[in-house]
Formats: sequence, structure tokens, C-alpha cells
Amino acid sequence: MSDQVQQAEQNNKVVEDVFEGYGAEEQELPSYATLAGVFNLIFAVFLLAAKRMGRPIPERIEARDIALLGVAAHKLSFVVSNDAVTSPIRAPFTERQEKESPKNVEEKPRGTGLRRSIGELLSCQFCVGMWLSSFFTYGLVLAPRVTRLIATVFAVVTVSDHLHQTYKALTKRA
Repeated sequence: MSDQVQQAEQNNKVVEDVFEGYGAEEQELPSYATLAGVFNLIFAVFLLAAKRMGRPIPERIEARDIALLGVAAHKLSFVVSNDAVTSPIRAPFTERQEKESPKNVEEKPRGTGLRRSIGELLSCQFCVGMWLSSFFTYGLVLAPRVTRLIATVFAVVTVSDHLHQTYKALTKRA
């Protein structure tokens, strides 16, 4: 065997040994590690962009911005992970189980490896919420006005949704 082939086999053995004994499916951990790497790469790009644009990283974020971005991330994460209108984004990575209502669909991840892990990410509102919260926070540093405008749209929709649900519940009781 050539030295390159032996080195490649040894590298594969090292990767296998790292995850051996964990008890997860073979393809889960490397694809999760890839997604974590992408998440951290995006953070590094944000830091570089902030430095190049001369945007200082704030020492602290105001409570009103945390509330606004939190409500917006909550709403958008639900829309991305469950809404029928965003199913084309999830479709390459998920399989539809049933349509719960005209608005919501039940899906499960499909495929293997990275495809499945992306499906798990996109169909979990808590998982995608972490990514969206980060993006809103990066936006607050890089383009605060636009970020607040976009976040306000989703916050207003959240309030509207709660008012609709309250009205619906009250009319059922009457």
C-alpha cells in the first residue's frame, strides 16, 4: 500500500475512534459537528464583518432589544419550522407526516447524514430558534435599524396571533 492510502485509512480510524462507544447512529455525530462548525463559522464571519465595518461589539444589549428580538425569533422560528408556507424550505430535508391545519404541517427529518441533521434542525423550532436569535443579534450590531424593523414585523404578528387566539377562546366560552 502507498503511504497516502495508509494515511487515509489511519485518518478514518481516528474519526471512527473519536465517536466509538457514544451509542449514537454512525452518521449523526459527524453531521452535527458539521452544523456546529457552520454555526461557528458564521459567527467568525460576523466578527470579521463587524471589525471591517467599524461596528463595535456592544458591551451589553438593551432589555427592549432583547425583548423585541426574542419575540421575533420565537415567531420566526415557529414559522420556519412548522408553517405550511415555509414547507418548500424544509422539503428537501423532511418528509411530511400530516397537515395539522391549513397553517401547520407535521414533518419528520429524512435521509441520512447531513441531510437528516439539517432536517432535524429545520423541523425543530427550538433548534432553528438558536440560529435565528444569533442572526437577529448579529443584525442588531451590523444593521440595527433594518434588524429592528424586521423584528418589529414578527413581534407585531406575534401580538396579533395571541389576540386572535384570545378572541377565539372567548367566543367559544360565550
